[in-house]
Amino acid sequence: MTLPPVLTGESAALRLTFDGPLAVLTLHNPPMNLFDKAMWDAWADAVAWLTAHPPRALLVRARGRVVSAGVDVNVFAGLAAEDAASFWRTQLGITRALEALPCPTVFAAHSLTLTAAFELALACDLVLATPQARFGLVERKIAFTPAMGGTQRLAERAGPARARELVMTGDLYRGSVLADWGVVNALFPPDSFDTDAHAYAMRLATGPTRAHEATKSVVRHCLDGGVAAADAAVPDLAASVAATSDHHRAVAAFLSDGPEHTTEYEGR
Repeated sequence: MTLPPVLTGESAALRLTFDGPLAVLTLHNPPMNLFDKAMWDAWADAVAWLTAHPPRALLVRARGRVVSAGVDVNVFAGLAAEDAASFWRTQLGITRALEALPCPTVFAAHSLTLTAAFELALACDLVLATPQARFGLVERKIAFTPAMGGTQRLAERAGPARARELVMTGDLYRGSVLADWGVVNALFPPDSFDTDAHAYAMRLATGPTRAHEATKSVVRHCLDGGVAAADAAVPDLAASVAATSDHHRAVAAFLSDGPEHTTEYEGR
């Protein structure tokens, strides 16, 4: 499988690499990992490629002092009002494509994570951070509102009042605070953050991939249509997982070796 050229090489703003079953997307647009045209083009190519070639898990991380200082304000200066709806519909499509990937997705934030990067983090299944990392949807500084889905996904995780607070104030919030809100799933110390985040994502990548996909689907049915919609979907989803070789082998191993069996899942 050939990767798009925009996602490879030392000059790539967003790099896609693999560690066995784990895909790793790394923001690398120094010094601030801004979302400019090159970054957005790379993200569009990345989610399109990953949709066509789903890995068993995806880790999104960043290199540099900050995760991202957000959107390059020059984007707004050059965007005509009549083109805004089309432009943001395209960028929101990146968020939705990331969210729709059938594998577990993990966003690792070691430091400042603003606007577009935070919105993409909220589209991932799980968010990891250092306690000191700072997050913000600070569009109010240019009299704007988040347009890549961050507000509604924050409301989904933390509730509407918290979403209004964070967006309307434009304040920055520590990873430790967002963990209390239920937005950040796990906190790791700065000194070992990269290693801990990678290990966390790898644990998902080597897990029962088809079962994880079904779990994502159940949660999505519940969010979209409530418990009744999830209940309606569960029997067929359970049947699809019951047919997988991972399930068959794990059941046999559990019966022979107990719950601490060491079956290696193959993602099938």
